[in-house]
Amino acid sequence: MSRTTLEYPNLLLWGRWDLSGVKVQDPGLQGVISLRPVLVPTSGGRHEHKKFAKARVNIVERLINQMMHFGKRYAKNTGRMGGKKAHAMNIVRTAFEIIQLRTGQNPVQQLVYAIEKSAPNEDTTRMSYGGVVYHLSVDISPIRRVDLALRFISEGVREIAFTSPKSIEEILADEIRLAASGDSNSYSVKKKNEQERVAMASR
Repeated sequence: MSRTTLEYPNLLLWGRWDLSGVKVQDPGLQGVISLRPVLVPTSGGRHEHKKFAKARVNIVERLINQMMHFGKRYAKNTGRMGGKKAHAMNIVRTAFEIIQLRTGQNPVQQLVYAIEKSAPNEDTTRMSYGGVVYHLSVDISPIRRVDLALRFISEGVREIAFTSPKSIEEILADEIRLAASGDSNSYSVKKKNEQERVAMASR
């Protein structure tokens, strides 16, 4: 048991959600999905200059960091949301409230399920042999699997938000719920299946 858990046994995320009961079912992701109890999911970038330290950053904060990449429709990382962490945090918090209202379950557990269902196991890499370039299927490390899952979820929210009358909070809540159930209508699940299909063809 960590020191934080010992000192703050009842520390709830935003004073509402308990992380102690959240479980990671995928054994490959148990070491890279951090569920350390926090009140406000912000670390101030303390992990920035330490190798692989982002694996110790709370998984909700990592989702918030991904949501900060938000720009124009055809140039999505132009900085429109860059640095606006408080705004991204409010989006995720409201989305969690919507998830709890619609499912009656802990939204952090739903997020973990969504990451497990959206994390691809295979990818392709470019290999050059004798001047000929070809693609080869490779396994993905656990930390990159989480990175890709979070990227797929945030990309799906951005794609849908530009053409949907719904608010971005509702879209994020729907994407997490669909991905958590493995629904093929989820953007992140589609991206995972597409990537694994391409990798399978390159074996």
